[in-house]
Amino acid sequence: MRKLQKLKRWMAGVLDLPKDVVLDMPRITMIGPLQMYVENHRGVLVFHKNELRLLLSNKGQLLIKGENLIIRQILPEEVLLEGFIREVHYLDQIK
Repeated sequence: MRKLQKLKRWMAGVLDLPKDVVLDMPRITMIGPLQMYVENHRGVLVFHKNELRLLLSNKGQLLIKGENLIIRQILPEEVLLEGFIREVHYLDQIK
C-alpha cells in the first residue's frame, strides 16, 4: 500500500496532475475564518452549529470547529460551510 502511495505521488509530480485527485485527498479553500469550501469528501458524519466532521476517502476525517456554522451548500463530494471557523483538524485514519 505504501509503495502505491509513493507511485501516485511520483506520477502526480512527473505528469503535473493535481495531487488532490491522484492521491484522493480533500481540497480545502477558505476565505478568512468566514467561509470554507471542501471538495472530495465522502459524507457528513457530524454536524452541529459548532462542529462539522467529514469522512474522507482515505478513511481519515476532517474536523472543523467554530461558531454559528451553517452548511450553505452540499453536493455528493462538495460542501460549502459558513460561520466563524476557529479550528480545522485532519484526523488520520485509524491503523
